[in-house]
Amino acid sequence: MIPRHQAAPRAAKLAALGVGVALLATACSGSSGTPSSSGSGSSSSTSSAASGSIACPAPSASAGASGASSGSAAAAGSVPKSPTTSATPLKLGSLLPQTGALAFLGPPEIAGVNLAVKQINDAGGVLGHPVDVIHRDSGDTTTDIATQSVTNLLGQGVSAIIGAASSGVSKTVINQITGAGVVQFSPANTSPDFSTWNSKGLYWRTAPSDVLQGRVLGNYMASCGAQTLGMIVLNDAYGTGLRDNVKKAFEGAGGKIVDEELFNEGDSQFSSQVDKVVAAKPDAIAVISFDQAKQIIPLLTAKGVKPAQMFFVDGNTSDYSKDLKPGTLKGSQGTIPGTFAKDDFKKQLASVDSGLKDYSYAGESWDAANLIALAAEKAKSTKGTDIAAQFVDITHGSNQCSDFPSCVTLIRQGKDIHYMGKSGPVSFAKNGDPQEAYIGIYQFDDNNKPQPVREESGKLS
Repeated sequence: MIPRHQAAPRAAKLAALGVGVALLATACSGSSGTPSSSGSGSSSSTSSAASGSIACPAPSASAGASGASSGSAAAAGSVPKSPTTSATPLKLGSLLPQTGALAFLGPPEIAGVNLAVKQINDAGGVLGHPVDVIHRDSGDTTTDIATQSVTNLLGQGVSAIIGAASSGVSKTVINQITGAGVVQFSPANTSPDFSTWNSKGLYWRTAPSDVLQGRVLGNYMASCGAQTLGMIVLNDAYGTGLRDNVKKAFEGAGGKIVDEELFNEGDSQFSSQVDKVVAAKPDAIAVISFDQAKQIIPLLTAKGVKPAQMFFVDGNTSDYSKDLKPGTLKGSQGTIPGTFAKDDFKKQLASVDSGLKDYSYAGESWDAANLIALAAEKAKSTKGTDIAAQFVDITHGSNQCSDFPSCVTLIRQGKDIHYMGKSGPVSFAKNGDPQEAYIGIYQFDDNNKPQPVREESGKLS
């Protein structure tokens, strides 16, 4: 625990970092289950793993981010017809996880794509044709499913592929996709490596680099009072990249990393990593993994680690109601890029997947499909290279719009647009990265389900 006489100087140091993250401290607007306090009932307890307690800042009652509105400036029936009819329809492929360690992210991402395509086609389609979409499995890095899926999609003549979710998987296929002159557009890749990848201008993503998520999470744990941090990390592009940025932010806020343990994709035993991290007695523990967290969490709690000490990331902040005993994670927190899914968007997603319960990256996937369709309209072409050439322009114009009907109406009227998506405002840099984004912070409830607590915004430049 931080003594009270040390708390003020430490808070001043956090405020003076100038890391470019604006704390919005927003309670969820239009979402249910927002906690009234970001600390759990056990946050004042101590454990064998910690020298003190964690007490995170309470959320405010202010409204959610303004950039995530789902309103439309033009009804689908009032959209003018495209002045150009392409020789071939716009055909999209998706490379999203139906199996593997990230399979829990597949349903919301696929639903986001399907909803966007449905709404695009309801508004008359792109360049005089309905849009087609072909879904294929990405698997994970323990298999070669992604390469086979990409080969299949390229053989069917897609102009763009939405995916993969895993940064590690994307690394195995990015050259195959972009080398074929096809757009690769990921809704969930966060590895910083893609910011400098030579993709010939064909790789884009709506999820921000983990420079931002790591910055937010590292600073947030420090603001919760943690002075020491242990980390259990997946040893791949996603895990180590996020670890490096969490570490940089936490240490920059005056904290100390007392232990960090790696494991590999496909590992099934994590006792060694847990034992070493707990033995270091950190105030907080960050678990940077995919669904391996289902096995790691019980090992941590068995060692006396309290829920409020555990922090998670987008790869594992998910619904554990069927995996863990009630209350196991109450008070634990995690981060997911993007704004909170609003109730009206959840209802729209239910129209294409009535069983959907997780909404991680649904907005980013919806945005990806819309942006590809709008870029094709702007380019008057379904060729991948022509589409990619328009992404910067359609995210930097003076006329803001938030969905396909309203945006394509402006394009067909000869006006420039600035697409404002479900994931927040989208402003692309030439390297395919969003230049600004939101990171949502979630707290687990009694049923081990993550509930939205607050959002933080930041710029990447």
